[in-house]
Amino acid sequence: MNPTLRNYLVVTSGYWAFTLTDGAIRMLVVLYFHLLGYSPFEVAMLFLFYEFFGIVTNLVGGWLGARIGLNLTMHIGMGMQVVALAMLTLPDAWLSVPYVMAAQALSGIAKDLNKMSAKASVKAIAGEGLEGESRLFGWVAALTGSKNALKGAGFFLGALLLEWLGFRGALALLAGALLAVLLVTAALLPSGVGQMKSRPKFTAVFSNIPAINQLAAARFFLFGARDIWFVVGLPVWLYEVLGWSFTEVGGFMALWVIGYGFVQAFTPRLLRSAGHAPDGGSARNWVLLLAVVPAAIAMGLAQAWDPAWVVVGGLALFGLVFAVNSSLHSYLILAWSDHDKVALNVGFYYMANAGGRLVGTLLSGWLYQQQGLVGCLWGSAIMLVLAGGISFLLPREGGGEEG
Repeated sequence: MNPTLRNYLVVTSGYWAFTLTDGAIRMLVVLYFHLLGYSPFEVAMLFLFYEFFGIVTNLVGGWLGARIGLNLTMHIGMGMQVVALAMLTLPDAWLSVPYVMAAQALSGIAKDLNKMSAKASVKAIAGEGLEGESRLFGWVAALTGSKNALKGAGFFLGALLLEWLGFRGALALLAGALLAVLLVTAALLPSGVGQMKSRPKFTAVFSNIPAINQLAAARFFLFGARDIWFVVGLPVWLYEVLGWSFTEVGGFMALWVIGYGFVQAFTPRLLRSAGHAPDGGSARNWVLLLAVVPAAIAMGLAQAWDPAWVVVGGLALFGLVFAVNSSLHSYLILAWSDHDKVALNVGFYYMANAGGRLVGTLLSGWLYQQQGLVGCLWGSAIMLVLAGGISFLLPREGGGEEG
């Protein structure tokens, strides 16, 4: 097998395994602690450190990956996730809010180390020139799309394991499986992927490329707009208002993320049909289109239309358009980054991504408790309009490349 393709498949396989555990642990924590009597805002607070340390990790992780190699930072992340899973297997009496927040902090660090490493590795592995750039768009879309499909499968897996093995049994199984994958990928992946020839100073983590800073700001609001209703509000609403079981909630959210992942994987075909490579104009148009969807769902619920059809149908449309937005952003950050600085730029960009998730997660619990799902949806629409406004600043026709 071609060594380039082989390395890409090893990175992708490790990312897949990690993503399954990440989706599963998210669903396990939301459903189990809601079952223990935690309020929606208290459940959201459990993820406070998960998201906060994701910001720190992405800021430092890109710099670290450039110094020691992306393969090593990826495996450090996988090892930390194994520890985070094991921490939650203690008896309920030990699972205080601060303790669970600490375990989730470790999981957040692990997740963002793994994601940053995997995506930046694709740029390093794909190569340079026209062939490398063509390969890059397809590979990053496939990686991102398959990751989200497996995260959806992780949601379902977490809910299923909660009913089948219980909270602690599910965590133990996930930890053991991920440890096995870590050992295999560590043996197969070459060292030094993405490592810079000269060791960068820490100040290099902050990009001096306007297009990358603008794209990071748009990414902040894009992912905040998703998590403001998806993380806490939606699963609790499905459980409380529609009366769905844990498995039904997990299964539905799994199907949504799986479908969203498939759309991401096919986004290159969709966008290439426009006759030119995606640019800032593409990002602006797609995010403004997305802003219409949560506003329409909120208005449908306010009109007392059948809530199940309004939310399920609206969520399917949101997932389709959001998938295009996410895949487009993932391509642009890599296309606008020089090969030698890709780890630094991707780390900075995903720092903004994690910041948006943090704000969205906290607002999801607070708004749902104050205004219900409708409040979460209007918050989503506002954040997407802000992302669209920032996207007007993005360069068109490839104007963001580094010199």
